[in-house]
Amino acid sequence: MTDILIEGGQTLIGNEFVDDATIHVADGLISETSSRAEPASLRIDSRGLIALPGIVDMHGDAFERQMMPRPGVDFPIDVALMDSDRQAIANGMTTVFHAATWSWEPGLRGTENAHRLADAIEELHPRFAADTRFHLRQETFNLDAEPMIAEWLATGRVSLLAFNDHMHMTTASMSNPKKRARMVERSGLSESEFDALVDRVMKRADDVPASIERLAAIARDNDVPLLSHDDESPEQRANFRGLGIDIAEFPINEETARAAIDGGDFTVFGAPNVVRGGSHTGWTSAAEMVNKGLCSILASDYYYPAPLLAAFRLAADRIVPLPQAWSLVSGAPAAATGLHDRGEIAPGKRADIILVDAQEALRPRIVAVIAGGQLVYLTEPQRMTITKTVAARRVEPA
Repeated sequence: MTDILIEGGQTLIGNEFVDDATIHVADGLISETSSRAEPASLRIDSRGLIALPGIVDMHGDAFERQMMPRPGVDFPIDVALMDSDRQAIANGMTTVFHAATWSWEPGLRGTENAHRLADAIEELHPRFAADTRFHLRQETFNLDAEPMIAEWLATGRVSLLAFNDHMHMTTASMSNPKKRARMVERSGLSESEFDALVDRVMKRADDVPASIERLAAIARDNDVPLLSHDDESPEQRANFRGLGIDIAEFPINEETARAAIDGGDFTVFGAPNVVRGGSHTGWTSAAEMVNKGLCSILASDYYYPAPLLAAFRLAADRIVPLPQAWSLVSGAPAAATGLHDRGEIAPGKRADIILVDAQEALRPRIVAVIAGGQLVYLTEPQRMTITKTVAARRVEPA
């Protein structure tokens, strides 16, 4: 494996930026951070750039647009996922959890696609530049899928399990012709077939809580982190916490987010929310949640460029300093998902490092990405050389 020396720029080490630091990468890991130069087969001049730990994106479903860019228009899943990998890497994401919804409805989020996606991630994993994992979003009314999900949890196919309940939203949308037509089109069913399916699924509502409990227990037994989605109240969050579900994705109001944080849970909000200046649904402002200490993690959600842009915008708007903002997209999601080998630039950690040109505060630009110790993206090849140099004084970070 290639030895890499990154030298000359700023480096985020712990909670501080260190000037003129040198990062030595060997055998896929960060071997040391210092000010001394050593022989290496590949050197990268990072002067004028910031070295940051790679983004850990624990919830992103933008890959669906590569699979189905228009309703009813499908592309091969391998083509879609390889293109998504390139997009993720180009936006600084070195660890990616594809958030795949397995719903009771057929089509893009149905059973067949869930199987195809799980199979494709496993098959293509060696070819991905980003460390790509399967985040299964189980629609809680999808009761028929419970046995298979239980098997997947036990065999390690699922890296994260989230419990979604969009059934009430579905039934509320049935009276809205535009929303209903969109749901029907996505399912591939006729209107009468879709109506009958919704009615059949709703009749099993009393079976849902027990299914959640069973799957949560299996996930805990197999060390799979658990998430709840769109929590509506402190009481609902407390109920999920009681099942060992300690990550709250997109709590819809401040009191629920505060209850989650007070209870020791992680909270996840959408990075696009920060970039756009608010939620597209009219719900909680992610930037406001960060400012109040109620946001633990920012995720790409539906837009891959968002985590990078959001972190720098939070810093530019003086909501939090950049080191703290960067933790929201790297260190904190790594911790929440149990990936303690990444999320910081430190000896012994996985060598996931991005080099960023931040001359324009609101438009940071990825110059280079090292993922798993390999240079996988570079926009300025003139920064790369193969040479040797003499050793200099070692400086340990504060």
